[in-house]
This record gives sequence, structure tokens and C-alpha cells, in this order.
Amino acid sequence: MKRNPKVILAFAVFLSMGCYLLASRLKLGIGFPLDDAWIHQTYARNLAQSGQWAFWQGQVSGGSTAPLWSAFLALGYWLKTPHFFWAFALGGTLLWGLALFAEIFMRQMVSAYRSTFPWAGLFIVGEWHLVWAAASGMETLLYALLATSVLVLLTFGKRNYLLLGALVGLSVWVRPGGITLLGPVVVTAFLSGKSFRKIFRDLLSVALSFGIILSFYLLFNLFITGTPLPNTFYAKQAEYALLRELAPVWKYFFAEIQLPLIGAGAFLLPGVLSYAWRAIKYRNVGLLVGFLWFLGYAAIYAWKLPVTYQHGRYMMPAMPIFFLWGLAGVQEIFSELRSFRWGKSAVTAWGLTLALMWLAFLGIGAKSYAEDVAFIESEMVLTAKWVAENIPSDALIAAHDIGALGYFDGRELVDLAGLVSPEVIPFIRNEEKLTQYLVERNVDYLIVFPTWYTTLPEELPLVYNTGSYIAPSIGGENMVVYKWVH
Repeated sequence: MKRNPKVILAFAVFLSMGCYLLASRLKLGIGFPLDDAWIHQTYARNLAQSGQWAFWQGQVSGGSTAPLWSAFLALGYWLKTPHFFWAFALGGTLLWGLALFAEIFMRQMVSAYRSTFPWAGLFIVGEWHLVWAAASGMETLLYALLATSVLVLLTFGKRNYLLLGALVGLSVWVRPGGITLLGPVVVTAFLSGKSFRKIFRDLLSVALSFGIILSFYLLFNLFITGTPLPNTFYAKQAEYALLRELAPVWKYFFAEIQLPLIGAGAFLLPGVLSYAWRAIKYRNVGLLVGFLWFLGYAAIYAWKLPVTYQHGRYMMPAMPIFFLWGLAGVQEIFSELRSFRWGKSAVTAWGLTLALMWLAFLGIGAKSYAEDVAFIESEMVLTAKWVAENIPSDALIAAHDIGALGYFDGRELVDLAGLVSPEVIPFIRNEEKLTQYLVERNVDYLIVFPTWYTTLPEELPLVYNTGSYIAPSIGGENMVVYKWVH
């Protein structure tokens, strides 16, 4: 019976995501590991039900970083599909797509990769960062698939620059950082062209497809927010600006590029370095720009958004290309080692260690995912449901984490993170000005984690505390509802 790699990988996706969801179910229940996922769900539901791009009904806003992802989620609401099922199905499909691209790349570019079993694809569908992302309800893997598609297609001899420009344009609709993919495409077109006419035609193709899609994106944001980019782009940078003063950029850079090494990726590092050397040696422009993009992407985040929390979720879209280069390089190393007498033993030991680490971190990742979901469910979601049942509907609430509040309560809020209240962005970390602003807005309640602010919740009457054991057990704290008295 002939093996069908697509079916094998689809089954593997079902198993890997199933392990994560089962771990979550056994810990506390099914949910999302990030409050931001509920922001996407809120925009998606409102879009499907009222046709409005709004976080709360009747008020258009730009709090979704990924309009394309929110639109995909809205399709699920329009089809009357349970929101968890639809989000996880999308995530699983994207993970499967990444695995297929891994197989296509390996079979096209690595002559030593001849196995009928999709080992490279299997690594991708079980790599713990990527499974976490697939089950997160976030746009991470959609962005990862678009980025991987662009960088893999650049390695092939025949390139469709009209398609590549379109893929880069679509990636911006998922995250503004997608525009960085334009660099590898333009450089490859410029350096690979055999004549000025060919270079001009390729660059024109990129400019045409990318420019059209980007124009619609800019117009969309200008209509929604009056700025060319969503509120989240400005808010995140403002909130974490202080971190750039605490350590030099190079320290953050090395912290970012180490993230794929947490797990089986550490055993792919020799392969990445080997493959990079081969790319330089043979002047393979398509491969070289992929390496440079990965390093540049990490550098940009080290400079503008220097955080590595939540398992490095901002670097996750760049991880698949790191793993692909690593798998290709390791396969080449294995091929060379087998020519030595001791080579087969070395290959067996390396491969077995890689597999065991892959499997071990799949389990560790499932545990982490379950804890992340339990934290969100027992703090943000529980608080949001309590607010919906106990706080008067005409009361104005100020909160830092608005995802679950928007979905389960639905009232207008003052967003201390600036995602749907962009007016707070200029003083987002200035508690004195925040206090003054909340007084001017006649806020009634404040919902925060107590230690996230120094003076803001000081001496305020406590109205509600989740009291959950989950947060303290993983080093966190309980969310609190305060009566705003000023």
C-alpha cells in the first residue's frame, strides 16, 4: 500500500493538536492561551453579525493587528460554526500547510532526502512552538505560512514575482511586519536577473501585485483609524519602549535568535550553519536572503519590541524557515557522515537524540499550553463573565486586558493598552497622566493585575478578586476589579 504523505501529515496534525487540547481540557478546560485571541474573536463576531469592523457594536476601531485573520474567523461565525472548533481547524490547516511546504522544499533542494515517509513535515507538525501557535487562536501560523512560502519559493530556480509580490502584500494584512519580506524578494530579483530588462520586469511584477494589495490595506486603516497602520502597531511599541532603555539591543537580539533553539531546534543548529555556509559558497541568492531575513527580523523585534514572553510568540512566524534550513543542513551532514566508518553510528545517535528531544518538548509544550489556557480562563475570562453579571451596564470600565471583556461583556471600555483607545498611547506608561485621564472620563471601575501598575490601583476599594489558584501556582497573580474612587 502506497503511503500518502498528505494524509500522514494531516493525521499527525490531528494527534499533535489533540494532545495540546486534551492537556488543556484535563487542566481546566478548552480555551485560548492568550487574551488577544479573544480580541480577534470579538472583531470576527461583530463583523459576521453586523458587518461592522468594531470591537464593540456601533463604534468602528482598529484594535485588530491582523484584519485578514479576523476575517477568516468571521467566516466561521457566518457559517454558524463553534468558535473554538473553527479557530483550531484553521490553525491545524495552517500547520499542515507548513508541513507540506517543508516536504516540497526538502524534495526540491536536498538530493539526499529520498525517504517516502515525510520526516521533515512530521518534524514541523510536532515542533512544540508551532503546535502551540496552531492552537492559540492567533494569526501566528497564517503569517508563518505566508513568510515560509515566500522564502521557499525564492530558493527555486523559476520564480513567479507577481505571485511573490501578492504573498508579501497579503502578509501585511496579517501583521505589519510582513513588509520585511519585500526585502528578500527585491534583492533576489535584482541579483538573479540576467539582464536589465529581466530585472526591470521582475521588479515591476512585484511592485504591481504588492502595491495593489498594500494600497487597499493602507486605505482600510486610514478609513478605520485615520492612520496607515492599526492602533496595535503604535500601542505595543509605546508600551514596551522602556525595555529598550534597560539593556542594549544586541542582548535582546541574541535572546530573540535563541528562541528556536528551545527544544529540538537546538540539534538543528549545526545544520543551519552548514546550510548557510553552502549558500555562501555556491552563491545561492534565494537561500542567503532567507538567512538574512531571519536575522533581520530578529533584529527588528530586538529594537522595536524587545520581548520574548509567551514562548517567543513574536518570533514564531520566523521559526519554520529556521527549522527548514536546519533540517536540510542536517540531512546533508548525515549524507556526508555515512561515508565514514563511524558515520552511521553518529547519524543514528544524532537522529535519535533529535527525535527524543522533539517528543519530549511536544509533551512539555502541551503542559505549558494547558497552563497558559488555564491562566487566561481563570483570570481574564472568569473576570469578564463576572463583570457581565455583576457590574451595571451603564458603568464605564478601564482595563488593560480587554479581549475576554469585549467578547463576554461587550460594553464600551477605556483600554489602558491603547488598542481600541488610541488616545492613551502618548502617555501609556505615565500613571499620573493615566489617572488624570480616567478621572476626566468618569471611569467607574478599574480592572488590572495589581503589580502591573505602581500607583494606579493604590488605595482603591477592591470589588472582586478571581481567587484562582492557577495564577499563583505558575508565578502569577490574580486579576482584581477595583472601584475607581478619585
